[in-house]
Amino acid sequence: MTRLTVDDVYQHIRGVCFKTGPPGTVGAETEWFVIDPADPAAHVPGDRVRALVDDAGPPAGGSSVTYEPGGQLELSSAPFDGLGALHAALGRDIAHVRDALAPDGLALVGHGVDPVRRPRFQADHPRYACMRDYFFAGGFPDAGLAMMCSTASVQVNLDIGADQTDAFRRWRLVHALGPVLVAAFANSPLRAGRRTGMRSSRQGIWTELDPCRTLPVLRDGVDVDPAEAWTRYALDAQVMLVHTAEGEWVSDPGMSFLEWLNKGEPGEDDLAYHLSTLFPPVRPRGWLELRMIDALPGPYWPVPVAVATALLDDPAASRAAEAAAEPVARRWAEAARRGLSDRPLAAAARACFAAALDALPRLGASGLVPLVDEYARRYVERGRTPADDPAPDSPPPPSEEDPTWPR
Repeated sequence: MTRLTVDDVYQHIRGVCFKTGPPGTVGAETEWFVIDPADPAAHVPGDRVRALVDDAGPPAGGSSVTYEPGGQLELSSAPFDGLGALHAALGRDIAHVRDALAPDGLALVGHGVDPVRRPRFQADHPRYACMRDYFFAGGFPDAGLAMMCSTASVQVNLDIGADQTDAFRRWRLVHALGPVLVAAFANSPLRAGRRTGMRSSRQGIWTELDPCRTLPVLRDGVDVDPAEAWTRYALDAQVMLVHTAEGEWVSDPGMSFLEWLNKGEPGEDDLAYHLSTLFPPVRPRGWLELRMIDALPGPYWPVPVAVATALLDDPAASRAAEAAAEPVARRWAEAARRGLSDRPLAAAARACFAAALDALPRLGASGLVPLVDEYARRYVERGRTPADDPAPDSPPPPSEEDPTWPR
């Protein structure tokens, strides 16, 4: 196996993670908690959910179904040429899964953090066990287990850019928009049955977690070539786990990727795997993966997808978004804590929603205007988010000891 050099890492990131091309393709990943409405404090066994979904057959819209370590169900769309096609296909696939679960009395619900249940580890893949062990050994047992087992999001996947200049512009813009998107879609004020004092407890959990792999790549207002910035980030990050030649998974090797590289051991597969264990709010994967948005109540999952796509892909909306987002580009903490009760973020969100609503017809997505407008009127124009909705009556969290809860 050919051993990598630092230049090899840079070339891989430039050619794979930042592969450019004409924008227009969009994808989305929606994560859901599976509950039994008759007993919402109970954990639903993952095997039960898998069996029901498998029996229903693959979703017709081409989405893949996977499961997070706590049993969260994820539907990942195929890439589509335009918002309208994505909305129709992923919407059908979500309905397909809902219909598969309903006869057994189960339901999908959208929250950024499980509002009632403590995290329970249900994964059987050794990768996830190693990830859990890494966070425990690194001093992040609470946040690590909560991130893996108790969080859910709507992830938006958009093209890198037409060329390197366009990629740099989109990279800066999407990072500046990050706090606006956190604030506008905050939907996790509760965690394990208790109010946390944050609108987006999910973003708070990510902030508590291992900073070498969860902080934004672009921060402190420093503009660096995106491929160079991601290369530095990847080299400095700790290696989370190693898949050995014997097929074993080993966690917490205690070194950065650069230190491992200097030992002459990792190959290209190791680099690709290392990159998959880095979780910044914007992750380049050959596309821009926006990871900062809380999962939302069922009808509203398309709204952040439509807004983010419009603000990046429509030239007029992009100009408006750049002007609106720049003053709040570093207000990540305020976005998580205050949502749109933070006045600068509220003003930015109103401007961004107005620009997106104006742009959607130009992107061939007029059908999404009523839903985005409804969300804007219900929340954004009133300085509110779903986190500000009255909490429904719910039972207290389970009182029994959970063996996966950190001590």
